[in-house]
Amino acid sequence: MSQQSKSLIIEIIKLFDPLRSVKRKIRKMNNRVALLENDVALCLPENKYPDYLKRWFYKTTGEYLNLERPLTYNEKIQYLKLYEKSPLKTQMADKYEVRSYIEEKIGKGYLIPLIGVYDSFDDIDFDTLPNQFALKCNHGSGYNIICKDKAQFDKQAARKQVNEWMSTNYAFLYGLELQYADVKPKIVIEEFISNRNGEDLIDYKFWCFGGKAHFVQCSSRNQKRVEMIFYDREWNRQDFYYVNQIPYDFPKPDNLDEMIELAERLSKGFPHIRVDLYRMDDGHIYFGEFTFTSRSGICPWKPAYANRMMGDLIKLERNDGI
Repeated sequence: MSQQSKSLIIEIIKLFDPLRSVKRKIRKMNNRVALLENDVALCLPENKYPDYLKRWFYKTTGEYLNLERPLTYNEKIQYLKLYEKSPLKTQMADKYEVRSYIEEKIGKGYLIPLIGVYDSFDDIDFDTLPNQFALKCNHGSGYNIICKDKAQFDKQAARKQVNEWMSTNYAFLYGLELQYADVKPKIVIEEFISNRNGEDLIDYKFWCFGGKAHFVQCSSRNQKRVEMIFYDREWNRQDFYYVNQIPYDFPKPDNLDEMIELAERLSKGFPHIRVDLYRMDDGHIYFGEFTFTSRSGICPWKPAYANRMMGDLIKLERNDGI
């Protein structure tokens, strides 16, 4: 659907509906457009992926994508989407299958306790679940529902949301994140983890390049919007970010060295991967997830120099015309 057609539809809606209804219908229309684009990407042969990715990249960033000689972080992420392929990436992107990888690499004690894994929402016996839990789908990013009080849990709304997620191939939803393409959708329920002292649970995202953790991105899991702050491995605050920089500081974890060592063990063998860890108030560390394509490789870096700086840290193989 062209932009002109969208604008015309919006103007027609405005003639007959109050503002709240207009906004709701616009959101639904945008969702339909996104799903249509998903279907188009699904039907593409692999030899058309580079052209599709170039068009998508320009549409979302306003910049031309150089796949022949990528330089910036965002360009190199697009390159890796296409040319860094392995079944191991599929396993590591799978929120369920990754558990066996973590157990093998660093031990079962770093895994958030598993309550159950299911093929469909209706397989879940909610009567047997604890009062608090975390429900997630294993085949994408952001497919999470946190239940803090089962008495207030809206099962019908959750069923509708989960069934929508389960019917979507996330790999083709937002710029060919192909590590998800072959993940078999499942529903995973884990224990709800929280600090005993009531403080926010901090998410530590270790940006690793060539098996070395260069930066730590911090955010609070209880924030209403995406916010972040970057530190180097000595816990010096950095001036760059890509969404909503946090104005205050987080304290340096007393077991930061252990977290860095874990992240580097888990990231070996990859030119770039983000390793997400949680540190509880008693010092215990839990694995969160792996991310190969942060923000699908269209991070709006601020200041702009960070895009090239981060890109320089990604060393690509020199056998694909690079």
